[in-house]
Amino acid sequence: MNKIYKIKEGLMLREVSGNYVVVAVGKMSKEFKAVITLNETGAFLFKKLQASITKEDLIKELMNEYEIDLNTATNDVDKFIQKLEDGKLFS
Repeated sequence: MNKIYKIKEGLMLREVSGNYVVVAVGKMSKEFKAVITLNETGAFLFKKLQASITKEDLIKELMNEYEIDLNTATNDVDKFIQKLEDGKLFS
């Protein structure tokens, strides 16, 4: 069975002056006090992770959006997911 990933409720992605930032709102702001900055690719992945999605589907989405090969997409998604897991940002 494929693991399903979903960003915790209360983490919002915003674009501010061409930069992408993730901030906590509501109850989540008591638990998460940092601000995360993302590049365009990170913002794309974060948006996809706001809905429930498997890693395999996330890789396919990244390949389709940026026309990259499977190996590159897999490495990028693995690194991004690991950083979010390290930050305990998945529900």
